[in-house]
Amino acid sequence: MFPRPEEALAYGAIFTIALLYSSVGHGGASGYLAILALLSFPRETSIAGALTLNILVASIAFVAFRNAGHFQWRLTWPFILGSVPGAYFGGAVQLSPSLYSFLLSGALGLAALRMWIEPTQAHDGPVRRIPIAAAVLIGTVIGLLSGMIGIGGGVFLSPLLLLWGRASAKQVSATSALFILVNSIAALAGHLPSLRAASALWTPYTVSAFMGGWLGSRLGSGHLSNTAIRRVLGTVLWLASFKLLYTAL
Repeated sequence: MFPRPEEALAYGAIFTIALLYSSVGHGGASGYLAILALLSFPRETSIAGALTLNILVASIAFVAFRNAGHFQWRLTWPFILGSVPGAYFGGAVQLSPSLYSFLLSGALGLAALRMWIEPTQAHDGPVRRIPIAAAVLIGTVIGLLSGMIGIGGGVFLSPLLLLWGRASAKQVSATSALFILVNSIAALAGHLPSLRAASALWTPYTVSAFMGGWLGSRLGSGHLSNTAIRRVLGTVLWLASFKLLYTAL
């Protein structure tokens, strides 16, 4: 049986989101949440489903960027140390619909910022030392917020590291991919009651996410310049962010 037109569009949108986000080391949870909301999935089911797809795509992206030689453990571990417990407890927090819309709007805005930042603006030399205490604290805050919203937190961490000038764009992408992966697992643990309902998303949305993540992570970890495409996605994310902010206010 062929999918209905709206379902086919949703599969294509999931594929595109996974492709574009994975090209910069992200899992795409904020984009999946937008799509699942348009399909009228309940909020908790959408969060669990988005986190599930996030884990899949972030895993693929991390392997691709690590195999390409961009991963730096010393850049990553302090943020993860703080973020994992924060994501777990954040996932157990119940937010009001207006506060949830406000926080997700901010996350989409930061995702748009990440898509607009030029890779040449990042530091191109060796990874610079990051104060461990500051990184752990930042990771904790990002993990808590990410768990509440139902995303991996890369939209918060990537712009910070790029603007901070501590690593190259591809090193930041590799760090973000692992950061998103472990945070999504921790946050999903806080949403376990909704996981069974979200299992309906695993196929065929999972197939679409896998294909997009596989292609995008290999393009992004290589030498492809996809600035124009990322800016189109960034513009769409800005529009979604403003719409959510208007709803929240």
